[in-house]
Amino acid sequence: MQLGVNVPNFAPGTDPDLLRRWAQTVEGLGFDLLMVSDHIAVTPDVAEQYPAPFYEPFTTLSWLAGLTRRVRLGTTVLIVPYRHPLLTARMAANLNRLSGGRLVLGVGVGWARQEFEALGVPFRRRGALTDEYLQAMRDAWRNTDDYDTAAIPIWVGGNSDAGIRRAVLHGDAWHPLRFTPGWLVEAAGRLEATAGELGRPVPALMPRIALRETREVVTEPDRPAGVGTIDQIIADLDQLRMLGAETVVLDPFNGDPTEIRQPERAWQTLAGLAAHHRSQEDR
Repeated sequence: MQLGVNVPNFAPGTDPDLLRRWAQTVEGLGFDLLMVSDHIAVTPDVAEQYPAPFYEPFTTLSWLAGLTRRVRLGTTVLIVPYRHPLLTARMAANLNRLSGGRLVLGVGVGWARQEFEALGVPFRRRGALTDEYLQAMRDAWRNTDDYDTAAIPIWVGGNSDAGIRRAVLHGDAWHPLRFTPGWLVEAAGRLEATAGELGRPVPALMPRIALRETREVVTEPDRPAGVGTIDQIIADLDQLRMLGAETVVLDPFNGDPTEIRQPERAWQTLAGLAAHHRSQEDR
């Protein structure tokens, strides 16, 4: 099982220097994947969770591609209806080619109603638009003379039944975001059942979980996976490995913008997990 990190690309304190330090830390610790989030218009509903400034993902990942050599680069998640599918296909293909085939395109339908309004995109049609645009992107990439790229893996986010169905129909992987440890056991069964109903292969499992280390054991029944003592976090990763997860993305942002200015605590936890993961792989 591989490990990735969702690097915060938003909020006061985020600037090119901090993004560079994040990239160097993630790659230097041996993580396999660096991902960033997506918003275009920081409307009030977006700002409540992801305050400005917000660094656009394709621009940011293109810059980070030049600062890194090995780590894969991805979006968690690109909001598909916000951009014309041929524009997304072009930017993704160029980034994949320029980075040496390192792009992972995590995608989703979006949730911020005010942002949809600001962009002139119908909120109620976001699911249908996502399905249509994903197919258009795959059709475009078939013209390899024009787009000049190897295959780009698409990870479909969304924890709902609609998200699972979309992952089966359009994704190389299902990318559920932030959940309790017990939830994924049941959801993985729904993924397999949906694939059987549609007569399609079961997509790979590539979840994203929280990352917040605590000194004391967290005992609440709704504890998110990735939150707790280092032993609890390791146990969550072990469970995901047993469920067949091929890559797990760790998300160190837990809603407090002041965390952005003080990333060292998250880096310390990541260093401990990287060391544990290496020891497991060496066995």
